[in-house]
Amino acid sequence: MVPKSKAFPGPSRLSRIIVELQKEPRPHLNSVKSLKLTYAFRNDHFAARHFVKEDLPRIRHVNPSIGIEVVKIPKTPQDSWQPEMVVEFQNGTTQTLNMNKPWSSEILQELMDMAGGPSWQRWKKEREEAGLPILDPPKPREPKPQSVEDLLFARPHHQKTGAAAVLP
Repeated sequence: MVPKSKAFPGPSRLSRIIVELQKEPRPHLNSVKSLKLTYAFRNDHFAARHFVKEDLPRIRHVNPSIGIEVVKIPKTPQDSWQPEMVVEFQNGTTQTLNMNKPWSSEILQELMDMAGGPSWQRWKKEREEAGLPILDPPKPREPKPQSVEDLLFARPHHQKTGAAAVLP
């Protein structure tokens, strides 16, 4: 009989997804009817691509009645068009948001400034008073180990010393 492990398993993938969907600030878009995003199919418009991957699921989770359309268009190196988001409001007016930004969090902040409502204004005021950025910048991913030896013998944040420091 195999002895049971006394270690508790880490959080499940589903629980991590739920935590990500419910993190603050919750993107309530009060008067928005639909969003239409247009960006390059590949090799360009990286902030827009990250916005769709990181922030759009949160927007959908909080605002299930909003129509969301994502259009990925093939783009050649000779083309020079910018990614955009068309925001349609309940009263029928539309505004176009340029998504050619360095960070996906900047796109979210601009969208929330446009349609966030009083809860967003309260969040901004609290963060500014605390001296914090309005939205936290994206965290870089941890690099994946290159080989089995890296998995077995890697020591995080450890610099080589002695003879190992001069060897390649």
